[in-house]
Amino acid sequence: MGEKVVTDGFGPADRQRYRRKLQQCLAGLARLLAEQRFDRPRNLMGVEIELNLAGPDGLPRMLNEAVLEKIASADFQTELGMFNLEVNIAPRRLDGHVFDRLAEELRTALGYADRKAAELDAGVVMIGVLPTLAASDLVFENLSSADRYALLNDQILTARGEQISLDIQGVERLAQTSESIISEAACTSVQLHLQVTPARFAAVWNAAQAVAGVQIALGANSPFVFGREVWRESRPPLFQQATDTRPPELQAQGVRPRTWFGERWVDSAYDLFEENVRYFPSLLPLCDEEDPLGVLDAGGVPQLKELVLHNGTVYRWNRPVYGWVDGVPHLRVENRVLPAGPTVTDVLANAAFYYGLVRSLADDPRPVWRRMPFTDAEANFDTACRYGIEAELRWPRPGRAGGTATVPAARLVLDELLPLAAAGLDAWRIDPADRDRYLGVIEQRCRRRVNGASWQADTFHRTREAGLGREEALAATTRRYRELMLTGEPVHTWPVAAAGR
Repeated sequence: MGEKVVTDGFGPADRQRYRRKLQQCLAGLARLLAEQRFDRPRNLMGVEIELNLAGPDGLPRMLNEAVLEKIASADFQTELGMFNLEVNIAPRRLDGHVFDRLAEELRTALGYADRKAAELDAGVVMIGVLPTLAASDLVFENLSSADRYALLNDQILTARGEQISLDIQGVERLAQTSESIISEAACTSVQLHLQVTPARFAAVWNAAQAVAGVQIALGANSPFVFGREVWRESRPPLFQQATDTRPPELQAQGVRPRTWFGERWVDSAYDLFEENVRYFPSLLPLCDEEDPLGVLDAGGVPQLKELVLHNGTVYRWNRPVYGWVDGVPHLRVENRVLPAGPTVTDVLANAAFYYGLVRSLADDPRPVWRRMPFTDAEANFDTACRYGIEAELRWPRPGRAGGTATVPAARLVLDELLPLAAAGLDAWRIDPADRDRYLGVIEQRCRRRVNGASWQADTFHRTREAGLGREEALAATTRRYRELMLTGEPVHTWPVAAAGR
């Protein structure tokens, strides 16, 4: 969705032509895979972080374009809401001191962005959902001005045929309707990319799906949505409902949502692209002039733009990505599970744990996806979203006895998954000091049972007990969160106390 797209509307012929082009792209992808035309192994990773803008009062600021003009860096760009920014870090090799180098680069970039935002009486907040966002902020006028956002909004609402309904039952219930998709903008995340070979893709994607619930349990950071305390990681249900093209009748028929965990383990990247084409109607049927099969017949490599665009409107938590650089295609797994924040150190700890664990699980001769039903992985994701660090997850029993057992997430990580993550980082040739530093953050979160969501909820409730009203307490919690975020100290070290006015 990064390219500028403009249209005056789509007709039936546009959608039929687009469907034909998608089938041609799929056939082209199949040929590229069969002919082994993809980039060689390079162990490349990449990171994107979505951010919020808030003022000194803790309330959202709708001025991303003005802040971007101040920042004047191609590393930063708009996101869906006017209170959002995104920072993109250039791909780099996954080895050595990569996490420390990334930490330094992110601190520098975010510090610079924050100073520029301060010139407009705003600041950067790295958090899953900004607690002070209110229903009154969720209006069409607060969509970023880029044409693609308004176009996507129109297409989702047209497909749905009615207002978007939000209904999340957690600690409290959130129930409201929206006339635009801007609720999606409340969900700010970290995206972790890993370039893989076609032969390696299925193992990495399956491993990433298996640990998605664990990632959420450790990294939950979104307990408040529009003034209500709902799930510990509320982004997934909020995002799914905000992008849902299905009216209730289609939901009742079991039609798949566009924000989708999936329903099976896969054998190839092709499986996922083919599912996307088979199950999901086009939202943005914009056709390129490229003839993908003709390009292949001529000895070239097609960019498969229709397939890439369509893939960008199916919101898998682990998304397949087809990329094209200097005439050479490659595949990536894009992990979209984690919320942003709380600090750069926490983000890099989450990344180190993910890359290490996925490497070990993908290398395992007895892979977890052969010992664990896919339905358990999906249930783990839901459970972790609801309960965060206190979640209990299904996981294969150790040894050869078989079967799965229910285990507290923190104990599972401490007893079994942290050693696997360490071994995986060793396989990537990560420097031992980096490995121990960032996995040590994960260990302490588990031992103290603290993550961003638990800190926010505890601070909010203590602030309420000190006498502040709900909105005042949410604002005070947000201001205190930002103060501690700026220290850079990981969230498990943050003191919990009533936040000041």
